[in-house]
Amino acid sequence: MAAEKVIKGTIEKISGPLVVAKGMFGAGMYDVVRIGEIGLVGEIIELKGDTASIQAYEETSGLMPGERVVSTGEPLSVELGPGLIEQFYDGVQRPLNLIEDAAKSHYISRGIDVPAIDRKKKWEFTPKVKAGDAVEQGDILGVVQESVLVEHRIMVPVGLGGKVVKIEKGSFTVEEVVAVLEQNGEKKNVTMLQRWPVRKARPVAKRLPPVIPMTTGQRVIDTFFPIAMGGTACVPGPFGSGKTVVQHQLAKWAEAEIVVYVGCGERGNEMTDVLLEFPELEDPRSGHPLMKRTVLIANTSNMPVAAREASIYTGITMAEYYRDMGYSVALMADSTSRWAEALREMSGRLEEMPGEEGYPAYLGTRLASFYERAGRAIVLGGDKREASVSAIGAVSPPGGDLSEPVSQNTLRVAKVFWGLDATLAYQRHFPAINWLLSYSLYTEKLDEFWDVKFDDEWSPTRIEAMTLLEDEDKLREIVRLVGVDALSKEERMVLETAKSLREDFLHQNAFHEIDTYASMEKQFKMLKTILAFHHISMDALKKGASMNEVFNLPVREAIARMRYLEEKDIGKIDDIDGQIKNEVAGVTPVGGESDAA
Repeated sequence: MAAEKVIKGTIEKISGPLVVAKGMFGAGMYDVVRIGEIGLVGEIIELKGDTASIQAYEETSGLMPGERVVSTGEPLSVELGPGLIEQFYDGVQRPLNLIEDAAKSHYISRGIDVPAIDRKKKWEFTPKVKAGDAVEQGDILGVVQESVLVEHRIMVPVGLGGKVVKIEKGSFTVEEVVAVLEQNGEKKNVTMLQRWPVRKARPVAKRLPPVIPMTTGQRVIDTFFPIAMGGTACVPGPFGSGKTVVQHQLAKWAEAEIVVYVGCGERGNEMTDVLLEFPELEDPRSGHPLMKRTVLIANTSNMPVAAREASIYTGITMAEYYRDMGYSVALMADSTSRWAEALREMSGRLEEMPGEEGYPAYLGTRLASFYERAGRAIVLGGDKREASVSAIGAVSPPGGDLSEPVSQNTLRVAKVFWGLDATLAYQRHFPAINWLLSYSLYTEKLDEFWDVKFDDEWSPTRIEAMTLLEDEDKLREIVRLVGVDALSKEERMVLETAKSLREDFLHQNAFHEIDTYASMEKQFKMLKTILAFHHISMDALKKGASMNEVFNLPVREAIARMRYLEEKDIGKIDDIDGQIKNEVAGVTPVGGESDAA
């Protein structure tokens, strides 16, 4: 039966990664095809009558018109099952280590076909339901210990349900039947291996609003520009501004159970760094390597351009799969600019009408359809599991120009903007997130969450700190024009406090064992202490205290060193408040009157 459906055409034209084939009548959009005698992987992206335009995911040199094109009749899909964690994949989910073994070379040979998930490895399956139980789509049939940190939950495939006829405990490969279900009198076999088309979002029972914060341990992010569970964020920045380090920090510290990292069109050496560094990074919460809860997808700039386009979708589909198990997942895409360049390349080859800067007119739509697959939701299944996918996309605008189309279209859909600033990076201020440019549209909702935790003190404290930083920017302009001596005592105090906020709070050393992470409680106490110094000192200055004496108090050193206090010692920050009062009182004139002038 299947043999009758095989659609075979012939190559008519080749233009870089674009192959045009005739005689493809009956093929569907986004069907995967095998091109030429070598059997290159490609995907149909346009159909006109019996002519199909195909984007090839491998190098097309050496192909000739007249060679055959065979449709598989299936859309581009990923294999989902135990064995994804700790894997390095390319853009179309081929394991890089197995490609190396099969090709017997460090380079990817064309036409190579290796399974995405190991077919021979046996996994210990433990059932969670028994024969006779009624199950629905998304219910957990059993579990497999995929790594020391991840329990892989085998779910009833989408569209399936009914009564469990047979299920047993034991060791199985991913292709062996672990359960038999009866649906409408028909018996269906369930294996641990599932396939899912990458361009189709996996369904959920109910979408939930983003009102729970995803803490990252990075003070500038958590305090001023927070991201919610299931939120979307954009990290644009020029070369050398620290995009990759920010992403590493988020992978390490963000409140996510699974990390999917997509290196999309990045330079080979950068991606090599990631591939070498991630296995060595330690998961701070468990002490195990971070790779034990990570999937890496690497598609470097020297790999075929079209495969970049697929890599983003491959990554988000895997993230959705782990979300459906009930996990909170963080997806890092580095960088969506290179993905957009792949769209531009293919659009040019298809001779479509170009939009701004040569990008296709549908760039914004494609970006939106990617980011909207993030979110917090109640997933399918009778137990109403709550889970989320948070998408964080790095953007590499040429020359740091944020007015270019990819940055602008990303900002339209992403709710958080962490704008990296080359000037801050050159000043060695990391993370180089510009607090005057960045924003988060989740702030209001997340403030409500933290106000409950911190007795309604969180949002006024955060707003005051941000106001001081904005005031500093205005005062700096005056200082540039007429010098610091033109400022009043109170204005000088604003500059000092803002400097303390910048250097002692916003600046964070990712490579320092303590400073790399700050809990929300520590962040709140640090912020309160800096502002307490500001208020008490302001009162003292009004009463006639000397500026130099106030600014040079020994307690300033203690404030600067708060960031190096371990989490178990954060109670010591409260002691600093008492020290501030005593020292400022020591330099305040006795019986000093408020100086209205």
